[in-house]
Amino acid sequence: MKLSQVWKEKKARKWFLIGLAGFVALQVYFVQEMLAALMLFTGAFILIALAALALYLIDRAGQWGLGWAGHHARRGLVAAEEISKKQLRRPRSEIAQ
Repeated sequence: MKLSQVWKEKKARKWFLIGLAGFVALQVYFVQEMLAALMLFTGAFILIALAALALYLIDRAGQWGLGWAGHHARRGLVAAEEISKKQLRRPRSEIAQ
């Protein structure tokens, strides 16, 4: 084997290893980027889900409040109707006779 051939093989092996290391580094970078994107989208999804949950709970509380107010309003109307049917004066007062 000639010295120039050995030198070329070492140089080729060196560049092959540098290329292989570069390829592996690019793949690791790609995986890191994909994991970062996954974390960002997961965070965005969690924020949107929390906002939707908050809106749902506010809606349910509003429905409960309207139901409670409607029930008490009906009770108030029944009480007002009963009061309006009663006489405002005593039956034996001077004006009533």
